[in-house]
Amino acid sequence: MNEIQETVVSGMRPTGPLHLGHYFGVIENWKRLQKEYRCFFFVADWHALTSEYASPQRIKGFSRELLIDWFSAGLDPEGAVFFVQSQIKEHAELSLLFSMLTPLGWLERNPTYKDVKQELVSKDLNTFGFLGYPVLMSADILIYKAKRVPVGEDQLPHLEICREIARRFNYLYSPVFPEPQAILTEASRLAGLDGRKMSKSYGNAIYLGEEMEEVRKKVFSMLTNTQRKTLKDPGDPAMCNLFPYFEIVDPHGEYEDIVEGCKKATWGCKDCKKLLFSKLEEFLEPIHQKRKELEGDPSLIEEVTTQGRERAREIASQTMEEVRKAVNLNY
Repeated sequence: MNEIQETVVSGMRPTGPLHLGHYFGVIENWKRLQKEYRCFFFVADWHALTSEYASPQRIKGFSRELLIDWFSAGLDPEGAVFFVQSQIKEHAELSLLFSMLTPLGWLERNPTYKDVKQELVSKDLNTFGFLGYPVLMSADILIYKAKRVPVGEDQLPHLEICREIARRFNYLYSPVFPEPQAILTEASRLAGLDGRKMSKSYGNAIYLGEEMEEVRKKVFSMLTNTQRKTLKDPGDPAMCNLFPYFEIVDPHGEYEDIVEGCKKATWGCKDCKKLLFSKLEEFLEPIHQKRKELEGDPSLIEEVTTQGRERAREIASQTMEEVRKAVNLNY
């Protein structure tokens, strides 16, 4: 791992397999950050419990699958510190101390809190843990004194709460924490199979690890330009759900013939889907190959997370020594 002074921290909740939206919205960015910063990437299993507390049975399995997805998708096991959040108990201790000084109003006014509650109406999210999600997130970030955090626009309110918590702690006790800055990441440009946001909950995603026959079925079921009723009708690539996939999966491809054929009705939607499946197969093949290697050698995941746990715990312990001293709890 490169010894670069500025630290970046980011995590993902283990709530299911990763799909193409995750790859182009998160993983590609992480792969770049590994080369530029000292990175800590963690499996956020405690965060998963904030919404999955009633059915936690699958979180452990999802945690392992998440790590396999990360490394099969090209994250470098030696290029960052990888660990499971719940194995570093210092996160919980710092979160508890932060909760003592975080005004309730900061959390209740958080727009992300309100939006997710409206989106997940099938779950009872009127819990202390869900409301305090940003407090635990702040502990995750600040315990490693991260100066940079990759976030999408929807997560900016969480990061601002983190900055406020750091500022208040430093004012009340001692200047222990930096105020982390956002590395703003673009949301994935890929819509789901039905044109909505690609999401596990919508059932409209193409997953990184699923069999190619299943991918083929999904591609041929994709929504295209609804204005094009028959093959003889001219199409509009800008209105079609397929073209963003071509642009991302095959960024250096030549699309003139496809675009021209679509507009002149000499190229049908089925032809586009055949070509898209071919490009996806080419893109996913090395990911699938790496996944088979990782599944065949479970020791690699264990080795990486063991090393990551020890490195993360070493730094987290040092930070907590400073925190206890600042709060006068170093008995």
